[in-house]
Amino acid sequence: MKQIVQPLNGGPVELLDVPCPVPEPTEVLVRTIASVISPGTERAVTALAQSSLLAKARARPDLVRQVVKKARAEGIGATRQAVRGRLAQDVPLGYSAAGLVIDVGDAVSGIRPGQLVATGGAGKASHAEFQAVPGLLCAVVPEKVIAQDAAFTTIAAIALHGLRIADVGPGSKIVVVGLGLIGQLAARLAMAAGCDVAGIDPAPYPRAIAAKTGVLALDEHGPETTEQVMAWSRGRGADAVLVCAAGPSPAAVMRVPELCRDRAAVVIVGDVGLQLDRTPFYERELAMRFARSYGPGRYDPSYEAWGVDYPAGQVRWTEGRNFEAVLDLLGAGRLGVGDLVTHAFDIGRAVEAYRLIADRPEPYLAIRLDYPSAVPDPGGRVRVGEAAAAIPVGSAAPAPPGPAEPGVGWIGAGAFSTGTLLPALASAGFRRLVAVGSAGGLSATRAAQRHGFEKAAAGAAAVLADPEVTVAVIATPHDTHAALAVAALTTGRHVWCEKPAALTEDELDEVRDAWRASGRVLAIGFNRRWSPAVAAARRAVAGVAAPKLVVYRIAAGPVPENHWYHDRRQGGRLVGEVCHFVDTAQALVGAPIEDVTALAGGGPRGPGDDAAVALRFADGSLATIGYGSAAPSAGKEWIEVHAGEHRVVIDDFRSVTADGRKLWKGRQDKGHDALAAAFRQAVTGAADLPTEAMLATMRATIRAAGRGRGE
Repeated sequence: MKQIVQPLNGGPVELLDVPCPVPEPTEVLVRTIASVISPGTERAVTALAQSSLLAKARARPDLVRQVVKKARAEGIGATRQAVRGRLAQDVPLGYSAAGLVIDVGDAVSGIRPGQLVATGGAGKASHAEFQAVPGLLCAVVPEKVIAQDAAFTTIAAIALHGLRIADVGPGSKIVVVGLGLIGQLAARLAMAAGCDVAGIDPAPYPRAIAAKTGVLALDEHGPETTEQVMAWSRGRGADAVLVCAAGPSPAAVMRVPELCRDRAAVVIVGDVGLQLDRTPFYERELAMRFARSYGPGRYDPSYEAWGVDYPAGQVRWTEGRNFEAVLDLLGAGRLGVGDLVTHAFDIGRAVEAYRLIADRPEPYLAIRLDYPSAVPDPGGRVRVGEAAAAIPVGSAAPAPPGPAEPGVGWIGAGAFSTGTLLPALASAGFRRLVAVGSAGGLSATRAAQRHGFEKAAAGAAAVLADPEVTVAVIATPHDTHAALAVAALTTGRHVWCEKPAALTEDELDEVRDAWRASGRVLAIGFNRRWSPAVAAARRAVAGVAAPKLVVYRIAAGPVPENHWYHDRRQGGRLVGEVCHFVDTAQALVGAPIEDVTALAGGGPRGPGDDAAVALRFADGSLATIGYGSAAPSAGKEWIEVHAGEHRVVIDDFRSVTADGRKLWKGRQDKGHDALAAAFRQAVTGAADLPTEAMLATMRATIRAAGRGRGE
């Protein structure tokens, strides 16, 4: 299928051929009929992506701070690699569309195949021939509304939400500052609600369009414009002002107090500068409010990703119900949008639309993209360099005896996967890269282009259905690891599974049983046991018979509240990260884990990310692991191994000392390359992996997290 993207590392907007996305259980697969470009938002996205690194840093100082923290914790090399991986990604453009439902996830209700729906959501309702959109961000379109008008729904919902939080009603005097697309929609929605509307914009074209609908359309002439607003409002001033302008200057907002009555509402809808003088806002006791996108539910993963709706009695107007309200107004003829379309392009000419936005050779408001009625069936794989040909995807196909050279199928194309794991396996000798798959298909397409995969696929099923894949690399969200590992092993493939291999003990048993029955190689991504630092430490204590004491301190640093680690479906940081350190302790001791216990930190908001884990080994050795989420002031990892009279220290995998004597020093090496080389040897039959020990590590971590059988 065709999709419009903006590369983050710069360059122009691109039209790509990518695999069709695979919907999650809470999502709906939609064939797009029309989508609408939001010029202000999308121009800002493309301009930032096409700017220099310095300009990006100035625009996003919050990300610069994150980079600095990461560099302090993990070093310059790892941080540089992470930044490069991020800049190598693409931003799917678009967030407001309409189309026909092709498939519905099992957890979605109220929508069925064949219905026309309006869709929303950045990164979901993209400018693409197919979309996999959360069910709560799909709204069924009334019979009287055509798809081309329904495609405005999400953009109009932004304006509607701004109007709602202005808390106005019939007869209210509303001023809209900025008569771009969202400003035009805000004015029309306000009039549909019985309000009187004045609009201010320095450009004549949008003023003329607004005036045709009954808006008092004013140019910006300072005091003269203020006098006009005062006369229009019978000398009182506006009851509410919606700032729908965009730009870094605070001038648009600083004009607002002169237009308002006392205690009026000021709603910031557009992305404007906010370096404000307090006095004029204070003197009129203005209530400044910020409209967050389409309404309640936006940016809440429980609503958007998990499909948990808010009760209408508690939250009447969610983003999804705002979609419905817009569609009802369209259906009743109380809101018109067709005359806002100044330009329309077929999806194949979409790049021209973005040139129009960037160069501004002529006025524009809404720019609509239209899609062909006949497109390839969704699903399948795309051979790199070809159009999106449809290749049916069934259940996982058995791997053939095949040629001597293993064929690698890569599932999950995130930054760590392609930036760290892929180079490690390539350096280990895996040369034939058959297929790469990702849920949305876009990142898989880029990975295939950049790293030499023969095919790009959407989802894991397409990769495992490829008979040429004999080695499966699983680097997907944590809650999918066990099922994918079992599917790959039972069809005769060797498996590299990123940690954690499972989230529960029952899942782990399934993985273990599938591995034992398969006769194939299973590697879990516990790379630290393969590092030169751990190897040097093990040699230093190899001859000591006394039980060992391992003290392991990790300063992992915080993750944002919206990070996927806080998605309870993914198991949390103890299962997802601390398993690394449990495995490292086991490798240093060299004896089976006999018992494990753990304490989780917490606070007023519930369990936190901090944890203390204690391990007892069969030979009497002990290990304590202190995992902290505070920002590190020193290196991320510090390990002490006490064995008899000896003390060995590993300092962040950069150096090893034994009783004060330097054993090893080098660039930070956590063992990724060495584990990949060992996996290659195991796949070719030259060596074995300690898979049983790694599975035991995983079991101990699951029990420490309280996810063991019966817990």
